[in-house]
Amino acid sequence: MKSTLLLFIAFSILSVSHAQGLKTEDIAKGLKEALQVGTTKSVEMLSKPDGFFGNAAVKILMPPEAEKIEKTLRNLGFNKQVDDAILSMNRAAEDASKSAVPIFVKAIQSMSIDDAVGILKGNQDAATKYLQTKTNDSLTKSFRPIIEESLKKVDATKNWNTIVTQYNKFSFKKINPDLAAYVTEKSLNGIYLQVAAEEAKIRKDPVARSSDLLKKIFGK
Repeated sequence: MKSTLLLFIAFSILSVSHAQGLKTEDIAKGLKEALQVGTTKSVEMLSKPDGFFGNAAVKILMPPEAEKIEKTLRNLGFNKQVDDAILSMNRAAEDASKSAVPIFVKAIQSMSIDDAVGILKGNQDAATKYLQTKTNDSLTKSFRPIIEESLKKVDATKNWNTIVTQYNKFSFKKINPDLAAYVTEKSLNGIYLQVAAEEAKIRKDPVARSSDLLKKIFGK
């Protein structure tokens, strides 16, 4: 479907506002509600067991700089150790995602009418970019310590150290990427991707519009 999310929203809202006399404040309120519904559902989905690990679109794999580690160790028969490391990274992301909702809610509630108008006039990823601009720093600061603790809790740090140690035994070039930073970044990327998917559902699927306001604003 070539029409973009925000273009669709703009046309829908403009047509409904003329037909039903919607106020600008209602439009802004509707956008806030849509974003809050989308972010909450996204976080709930990703924070469940296998929220990351079972979703190919957001599953966290080995860091690019560690691909050589994975290949080398699998060739040497250390498949389980590598698989354990990958699983535990995703478990850490699922665990940390639980802290995202309050940060998203704060950013969404602070949206002004001008912000809403800017989103309506923006390009196809204006809503996502708005949330990223407003939440990325806060989420990174919130996620990093949780990720570090989660990595320890699910044995990711132990599993990671195991495969790095094994790899360094067979390589002259030692390597040890910042695992917490990598998992934090991939976790946030996954959340923003899922938020975009939930926004699309609200746009296309009347069933996903969970309130009268959303039905009124996003309905044709």
